[in-house]
Amino acid sequence: MYFTLILFRVFSSLLILFILSVNPVYSARDTNSYDGNIFPIYAGNGSLVPPASTLTESLKNGRTSVLVFYLDDSATSKEFAPVVSGIKLLWSSSIDLIPLSIDEIDNNEKKSFKDPGYYWHGKIPQVVILDGKANILLDKEGQVSFDEINDAITKGTGLKKPDFDLTVKSFNEYNSEPSKDGYTRPRGT
Repeated sequence: MYFTLILFRVFSSLLILFILSVNPVYSARDTNSYDGNIFPIYAGNGSLVPPASTLTESLKNGRTSVLVFYLDDSATSKEFAPVVSGIKLLWSSSIDLIPLSIDEIDNNEKKSFKDPGYYWHGKIPQVVILDGKANILLDKEGQVSFDEINDAITKGTGLKKPDFDLTVKSFNEYNSEPSKDGYTRPRGT
């Protein structure tokens, strides 16, 4: 009985020490800290990574490709993440959206137009939109507007621009999501 009581006290003391020594986890959109993948955390869309298609497959199939170069520990990339999610929301399966962390880009000096690294300038975020023949329709760095992206995608796909606007709604300092203003068609139709 005495041994059980001592064992209980030791275990309780260790448990209390463990609880007090655990630091809380912090994340912030406005810092260059690594918080995990930016799309589920800051854009509410974890399905963007890994991309469903590669640039090689997209060009082989003659589809419009939207390359988005980002870095998970970049405040500007975190801020741009809801825009990338909005592109997916607006254009769905009409384009190949290919978000690429620059950590994964091959540093091979000999790159071809089928290699995403061929288009990256060294700054993030960067959006490159290619038509199905690898012609560059848009190549911009920084916070690129939905309108510029939509205009280039419309030119590449030949599809009409969506007849509704997209806005980014922020719930708090961490979470945002794109929202279709004027969109009345229910999901799945």
